[in-house]
Amino acid sequence: MSALSLRGITKSFSGNAILKGVSLDVEPGEFIALVGPSGCGKSTLLRILAGLDHADEGEIVIGGEDMSAIAAADRNIAMVFQSYALYPHLTAGQNIAVPLAMRRLSGTQRLPFIGSLVPGQRATRAAIARDVGEMAKSLRIDHLLDRKPGQMSGGQRQRVALARAMVRQPSVFLMDEPLSNLDANLRVHARGEIVELHRRAGVPTVYVTHDQAEALSMADRVAVMIGGNLLQLASPQVIYDDPAHIEVARFVGQPRINVAPALAENGIVSFGDVRLGLKVPDASRTPVSLAIRPEFVRLADKAQNGLAAHVERIEFLGSEVTLYCKLDAIGEIMIAKLTPAEAAGVSAGMPVSLSLSSDKALIFAEDGRRIQAGPVSIDATLEKAHG
Repeated sequence: MSALSLRGITKSFSGNAILKGVSLDVEPGEFIALVGPSGCGKSTLLRILAGLDHADEGEIVIGGEDMSAIAAADRNIAMVFQSYALYPHLTAGQNIAVPLAMRRLSGTQRLPFIGSLVPGQRATRAAIARDVGEMAKSLRIDHLLDRKPGQMSGGQRQRVALARAMVRQPSVFLMDEPLSNLDANLRVHARGEIVELHRRAGVPTVYVTHDQAEALSMADRVAVMIGGNLLQLASPQVIYDDPAHIEVARFVGQPRINVAPALAENGIVSFGDVRLGLKVPDASRTPVSLAIRPEFVRLADKAQNGLAAHVERIEFLGSEVTLYCKLDAIGEIMIAKLTPAEAAGVSAGMPVSLSLSSDKALIFAEDGRRIQAGPVSIDATLEKAHG
């Protein structure tokens, strides 16, 4: 049984469909990254899961129990927001203690002065303080417990927010872009901290982000949302290597994947005046899209039949060089990711010939769905269609 299941979740605002029948299963202890461009519906889905908003249709099942009509406070879900939502007038220790105080202390026990006179209040406060101290120590923020949010850095506030969410030992942990306010170097460090915290806690986690690098580097599985639809849910490697839809292929990968118009005729895929060593099931003459990652585009030597192009721009990134080349035949930009040695002597404006690794090419139908393509008897290299 899944720890968390979303079944056919729909949501519209002012007649605009934001979520279009989203279904998702999260296994016990699994880390799911929900990724997609701004406005795709991922934060709305998270708010519905947390109980902060309500779906028009669909079910939310946690631990086998339907939570669709259960109030947010009764779902035992912890959430970390983009803004961290810390109380500015409370110290870090007091912020972390808030969910424990709300759960373990009665309304009377929480009152200042009078609460201390209620039997058991002091013992409960002491237990809360111990739990707060242990959580703070595990996140290496025990030295910050007496500071207020305004006295802490962004990374420190982020860890306090994580501690406050985790100290209550929730059934499900939700994160809504918790690293977006951090600088680039701190964000990379914080990724590792969150993954390590998740492994220790073993709590099923749904992590919303628009940053594909976060999703691919942190998650057990990645759910890609585009336009209110969940297009694919798979491991990071499958999402990158084997995208089920062209929008998934376009969204994931840096630099972006190359996409260009192609033609499937009698099952053979042609790109411009070049025939690829690929065959698709449909034998009719059909427009398709060819997609290939930049690392599978190379500079062709003179003996090869390649794609004629001119170098538009060069980006030197230390261990790799990215070439942006305009294809002479169709005017499309094709990106090649090379080593510095492979790119030696190449300059902007220079004519080049590009070679594609046909076995790494992805073919998509006009509706965006992936078409499985296999090799044909010709070489899996570029071959002139009419040569």
